[in-house]
Amino acid sequence: MRLLSRLAPRRVTEVTGAGRWLIVGLGNPEAEYGGTRHNIGVDVVRLLAGRLGASFKTHKASASVADTFDRPGGIPLSLAIPASYVNTSGGPVQRLASFYKVPPDRVLVVHDEIDLPFGVLRLKFGGGTAGHNGLKDIQRALGTPDFYRARIGVGRPPGRQDPADFVLRRFSASEREKIDVLAEETADAILLIVSDGLEAAQNRYH
Repeated sequence: MRLLSRLAPRRVTEVTGAGRWLIVGLGNPEAEYGGTRHNIGVDVVRLLAGRLGASFKTHKASASVADTFDRPGGIPLSLAIPASYVNTSGGPVQRLASFYKVPPDRVLVVHDEIDLPFGVLRLKFGGGTAGHNGLKDIQRALGTPDFYRARIGVGRPPGRQDPADFVLRRFSASEREKIDVLAEETADAILLIVSDGLEAAQNRYH
């Protein structure tokens, strides 16, 4: 019993607080929208979980979550995929941040960005939303714009195509090859932000 009482607090600190980061991949429900431009954030977070050997479990915050570390014995991470649509991601993100006791400045959101050229990665902290409704909802729910973003360029829609329709389309075969490479780089960049800070990641990946 004495041994169990000593171990119990350690298990709690591994789950909440203690420098933990919340890494969120934005996307719509995968059964219908998997592989689309709007779901590239989900793709990156799943890739990162696979690298770190972490498994997703359903969380009461309306999300799938994989708890892990950036390296063995390193910084704790909660990798999350909201079960909501992109435009209503704020509720799940806020509930997860509250559950894990993660402040907004240790939340990192991975998302598609039509205002960036295809295949470009940009990392930032705070700032505007560039009209991205998922970011708007997260900003509203957290009460601040001061969280990290990994912005993955999917390009502008051709001609007069509605941007809302464009982001729900899947990548072509040639685009998929390029975006898969970018997803790997984005996962690398996220780990670098966590370990060495935003400036180090920007210097390497911008």
